[in-house]
Amino acid sequence: MKRISVAFLVVVAGLAGCATTETPDSKPAAPAPSSPSSPSTGTAPKAPVDKGAGMAGVQRPDLKRSVFYEFDKYDVKAEYRSLVESHAAWLKANPKARLTIEGNADERGSREYNVALGQRRAESVTKMLVLMGARAEQIEAVSWGKEKPRNPGHDETAWAENRRSDFAAR
Repeated sequence: MKRISVAFLVVVAGLAGCATTETPDSKPAAPAPSSPSSPSTGTAPKAPVDKGAGMAGVQRPDLKRSVFYEFDKYDVKAEYRSLVESHAAWLKANPKARLTIEGNADERGSREYNVALGQRRAESVTKMLVLMGARAEQIEAVSWGKEKPRNPGHDETAWAENRRSDFAAR
């Protein structure tokens, strides 16, 4: 049996305290007044500085954040660079930390096409993280295709929310 270090337990306890009760089928909580109201703004509220074990003052990004895409695209727009950089810095400062990048697509297109598109979206974020200093072993890219919509609507507003990659702790 492997020994669990105290530092690992501190990190796990910190992550557990930040856990959300959101389920895959539930809508996210309403944004705080200082938060953006739509994915097109590209700005995100500042993450709190976590000075826990091994953090050395590096900002810990929220455990679940998103990068949004244009229709049928998987390139990460410049407006999301700082979000990806903050996750890369956190991974770099925490070599035992792990992230899953979950690629998603809107409802248009076949299941097979959307799974492939979601995977390309997740892999594009993964490549950026690695280029910014994170180790590839820390990151897993998966695709949900159109299976986990954030917005169940059937219009451009809903589709824009569903074309995304989510950062999720694992």
